[in-house]
Amino acid sequence: MGSVTTLHELSGLTMVPLLAILLLFWVALNASLSWQVLSVGITVSLLIGWLFRRGLSPLTELRATPASYRAGLGFVWHFLRELVRSNLNLARVVLSPDLPVNPGIVKVRTRLQSPMGRLLLANAITLTPGTLTVELQDEWLYVHWVQVESADIDAATARIVAGFERYLEVMYG
Repeated sequence: MGSVTTLHELSGLTMVPLLAILLLFWVALNASLSWQVLSVGITVSLLIGWLFRRGLSPLTELRATPASYRAGLGFVWHFLRELVRSNLNLARVVLSPDLPVNPGIVKVRTRLQSPMGRLLLANAITLTPGTLTVELQDEWLYVHWVQVESADIDAATARIVAGFERYLEVMYG
């Protein structure tokens, strides 16, 4: 089985161009080429480059394939659909006179192996009204759910995670 090329490998970014870009932005923001500005800029660029040497972008682990780009569009479409659906559901709950909430923290599992894929999943869940990712630990996510439909791990995973995950698996593995 062949290896998958990541966008980071495809772009050929190395530490030197990254440091040059960071320093260029520093100089542009300071509008000066004095030795003080340059020395601080070089120091800060080196520090940022070292701290984020494994990648600065969600694109660093993105698979550079046509299927991945289609999945990215699918992910955005699914997110927008879930956003509207959950907003309407939450509005119905809030506007109901008896306020039918059943809050709780549920444990769900993800099959995603990529740290960036897991991070995007956790953020998509958090940005969807009625859910909030409280903790992300290995393959487990702990999600506060305003309207707990099931405390069963498989049922909660199917309801909260599965829709996002099918796109993120194609994008990040």
